[in-house]
Formats: sequence, structure tokens, C-alpha cells
Amino acid sequence: QVQLADSGGDSVEAGGSLRLSCAASAPSYSSYCMAWYRQAPGKEREGVAAIDSDGSTSYADSVKGRFTIAKDNAKKTLYLQMNSLKPEDTAMYYCAAGPVSGCPGGIWYVRSLYAHWGQGTQVTVSS
Repeated sequence: QVQLADSGGDSVEAGGSLRLSCAASAPSYSSYCMAWYRQAPGKEREGVAAIDSDGSTSYADSVKGRFTIAKDNAKKTLYLQMNSLKPEDTAMYYCAAGPVSGCPGGIWYVRSLYAHWGQGTQVTVSS
């Protein structure tokens, strides 16, 4: 059984930084495709970034160059470093665990790939 607990959300001013964390309880954690999603009020949940079992990463265009996804397999923890935050980054952020075989090529952003979700952590960016 995979359990995810995300944390680190806060209220910051535009231009600021935050680091989100997601502690996992999962056998074979290092093999999973892991991702961060976000959902703003009234909008669909969207993929932000993903990291594969080999450490390769993928990002949504809206966060490229500002956000960095990383994981520590020994600690079974996923991270999202968010820099140069903008008001449009305001959302509930969720970590997600996808296929234990790794991220399917080119479609990491497909929500149905992810069977396990954290409870969410709120990020609010003020202008």
C-alpha cells in the first residue's frame, strides 16, 4: 500500500521561493514514476513535474526554469523546489505516485497514470 504525505505549502510574495516535500510509504519507492500536480480554484488538476526511476525529469512549460523536482530514494521523499513564484502559481499542490515500472514515455502528465495521491498542501503567492 502506497501512502503519500505532502507538506511545505505556505503564503509567499511574488518572486519568493518554497520547497514542497512528499514523504512516501511504499515498497520499491525508487522504481515509481513520481509527480507533482496542482489545482487552482475552478480549474482542472494539472501536472507540474515528474521524475522517473532513472532520475530523468519532465516539466510543464509554465514552470520550466523556475521549478525543480527531485527525490531522495533513501529517505523515500519527493521534493519540489519552486523559485520565482508568481501569483498564477497559487494552487493546492499534490504529490502523486504512478506506475511502479516508471514513467511511460512522453505522457507523464496524464492524470489517470497516478493511482496514489497525497492530501495536498496549499501554496498562495501574493502580488
